[in-house]
Amino acid sequence: MRCRVLAFLHTAYFDDVQTAKPAVPPPGLELVAADPSGEIRGILDIAIEGETATIDTIAVHPDHRSRGIGRALLQEATVHLFELRVGALEAWTRDDPATLRWYRSNGFAETNHYLHVYADYYSDPAEPDRAIAERRAGLRPIKAFLHATLDEEAAIRERFARVHVCRRFTQDLRG
Repeated sequence: MRCRVLAFLHTAYFDDVQTAKPAVPPPGLELVAADPSGEIRGILDIAIEGETATIDTIAVHPDHRSRGIGRALLQEATVHLFELRVGALEAWTRDDPATLRWYRSNGFAETNHYLHVYADYYSDPAEPDRAIAERRAGLRPIKAFLHATLDEEAAIRERFARVHVCRRFTQDLRG
């Protein structure tokens, strides 16, 4: 968890904090890169459903970035995915330039995208009301997490402070 939290801290996923490692059901992959003392330097969790695999988590501890750890984890995973006859590996990520470069440099192509929109009372008290059609009696919206299409991006960015482009990257594993 420490590696994941520290790795995500300076990304658009800074608030994706969990108190326990999410389970990866079989036949999924859970790979860890550790130094000789056992300190975790990187993690890669991949869910597999049929012929498609999805990266659930890839994280490299900030003290060990740009050393090929993420690439090595990905290479090890693709060996296992090939053995399992998985045809495609996909990953969803947001608009962090370094992350986008990493996926592209590792053979992924962007295949889909949409907006993640956060309506947060503490950023702007009017945001949650702008995000919902109608209030329910006795309930006051504080936060809302929404999806929107890219054709609405300009209008959405005018109305909400935190908007991210969520992108699906896909790598064909069939060669």
